[in-house]
This record gives sequence, C-alpha cells and structure tokens, in this order.
Amino acid sequence: MSRTVLNCGYLPLVDCAPLVIAKELGFAEERGLILNLVRQPSWSALRDMLALGHLDAAQMLSPMPVAMSIGIGGLTAPVDTLMVLSVNGTVFGVSNAVSEGLPDVAFGDAKALVTALAARAGRPLRVGVPFHYSMHRLLLSYWSATHPALQVEEITVPPPRMADAVESGLVDAFWVGEPWGSGAVQKGVGQLMMAGRDVWQFAPEKVLAARHDWVEQNHDAARRLMQAVYHAAAWLDAPKNKPLAVEILARSEHLSVSQDLIDPALTGHIVARPDSRPKDVERFLLFHKHAATFPWRSQAAWIAHHLGAGAEGIEKAKACFRSDLYRQNLSGIGVDMPGASEKHEGAMRFETAVASTRGHMILAPDAFFDGKTFDFSQN
Repeated sequence: MSRTVLNCGYLPLVDCAPLVIAKELGFAEERGLILNLVRQPSWSALRDMLALGHLDAAQMLSPMPVAMSIGIGGLTAPVDTLMVLSVNGTVFGVSNAVSEGLPDVAFGDAKALVTALAARAGRPLRVGVPFHYSMHRLLLSYWSATHPALQVEEITVPPPRMADAVESGLVDAFWVGEPWGSGAVQKGVGQLMMAGRDVWQFAPEKVLAARHDWVEQNHDAARRLMQAVYHAAAWLDAPKNKPLAVEILARSEHLSVSQDLIDPALTGHIVARPDSRPKDVERFLLFHKHAATFPWRSQAAWIAHHLGAGAEGIEKAKACFRSDLYRQNLSGIGVDMPGASEKHEGAMRFETAVASTRGHMILAPDAFFDGKTFDFSQN
C-alpha cells in the first residue's frame, strides 16, 4: 500500500482526540496514511485553510460544513461531513459576578437556569461562544429563546482564550468545548452550570470534513482516513483506554495543557466550581458508542433549520452529511449500520434498539430539554 500524506486541521480541544489517536497509535499508519495534524488558531482560520485547499480534511464544528455548503458566512464551498468525530462535550458557565446574583440552581437544570438568568436586571447577558456557526451558538439560541425575557449578546472568543475573556469582564458567561470550560473553573474566574447535553442529549459537536471536490478525487484516501478515525473513536470509548488518551492529548504538540484539565471531559467527572466534588455527567462526551460517528441527515436538517435555511438549504445540508459514503467506506470493516439515515430528532427519551445491518444497535436518548421533537424527513 502506497503512503499518502494528508494534512488535517484541528483546534486544541479534547474532542480532537479521534484524529490525535488515529495518528499516535498507528490507526492511520496501518492504512497507509501519514496523518499530518495542523493546529489552527481559530475556527475561521481553519475554515479558510480548508476552503482554499491548504488542508485536505479538518475537524470542524458540525454546523460549519452546512453553512459553507449552503453559502452563508465567510468563505463558502461545497464541504462534505464524512463522519461525526464527537457528540456533546461542551459546557455552559457563568462568571463569578453573575453566579453570585443567581439563586441556587442544580447543575444541569436547563429550565431553572434560563429562568434564573432571565430574572437578572440590567444589560443583556454577554455570552462567549467560539464561532457563530457552531453547535454552541445554536444550542444557546435554542435554549435562551424559550424565555423571551432573557436578552443575550453573543461574543466570539477562541476557545483557549475563554477564561481570559471571563476574567477581563469581556463576557458574563460562556459556552465552550472542554478543556476550556474547566480551565475557567481552575483559574477561579467562573463556574459551570450545565453541559451541552442538558439542552440536547445527543448533539453532534465536531465532524470530520473535507471539500466535496477533494472527496470526489480521492476516494481511496477518504476511505482509509474514515476507517482509521473510526477505529480511533472505538478505542477512545473503551474505559480502560482513558488514562492513556489523557496522557497523549496533554502532550505539547496536541493540546499542551495539564492532564487534570483533560480528564474531566473523557471521564464525565465534571468539576463545576472550585473546591467542589466532581459531578458524574452521563454521556458527557461520546466518540463511538450509540452510533456516535454516524452522520445523520436529520441532524444536518436541524442545523440548517436553526441557521435560518429554507427547504432548499435544508436539502443541501442533508446532502453534505455523507451517510452514503459512511456506509460505503465502513461497511467492509464490519461496522453496524442503522437501517435509516434520518430519524425523528428528540423523540428518544431512553436508550432504544433500532433496526441495523447487524442487529446490535442501541441509540442513546436524544431528547431536547423542552420536550420538542423535529422531523424534517418530509421537507
């Protein structure tokens, strides 16, 4: 097998782990790939590098390929989501000044929290998010819209700078991927109030994306990359592998942060405030379990709808979530495939067995905090 060099962009977040593990533990090398991970300073820089052809593939926020493919926000280009890299893994927190003025709200109680924040007097709540076209921002908008009295001002802050933005007073609150929420807690400038999964229990967070033309011209490389990343994701969700994963991610060439900042996301043991005991957050971050890597077209439709797209945009969004390529490129290595590529988002309140090629698929709850469901299959 010939060696193929792939330049793959990423940001230093815990959920870049499938790419790092694919490289460091040889899953990519076993498939004839030299995976060159190219760290990016921001999501806008990564988007532009991919669009201009300086990257072959990239870790992306799940709404980014949708936005680029339907032609909104900065550089646009047809971009394919090959597979999901991570589900959930984000946190919402507030500054110490805001937390002091709130009543006691249990961690993860999204309804009580939005009510408490809406009762604050004064200026709008300034919330730091990493990028406009992000699941963080969509969940923030979806959640805050349930209480019209809550006024929110969105401020874009690169994830590694979020704690500094809180400390300086630039933002009152933040929605960010780990380890940067835990970083604000460790720095003593804020506390965590809920996880992203408390708003949508199964939200696609990061995806593996590539330009559509690159995928069309590099079928074999795309197949090998997807297989390598799939095996890395399966390795990551095995509990016995968590300590080694933490050690690898902490290295200077990857996240370059302390291991105790990375551990909470991988174990789901979240420390919400300084000196408090860890909270066990079920399914805080998933890489593989419950078909986490599958690019559901209904998830793309939900994203497009909440980006303001109409019926045509929703169809383009569905098309860029390449469940067809996922089936084509991973079925040969024994991956269990769901019987459908779309589902009724938010309808599952409990773990649910569904039809699949091997008959062993159990999907996780995907409920929204307000009990609503979304079915775009007829659009």
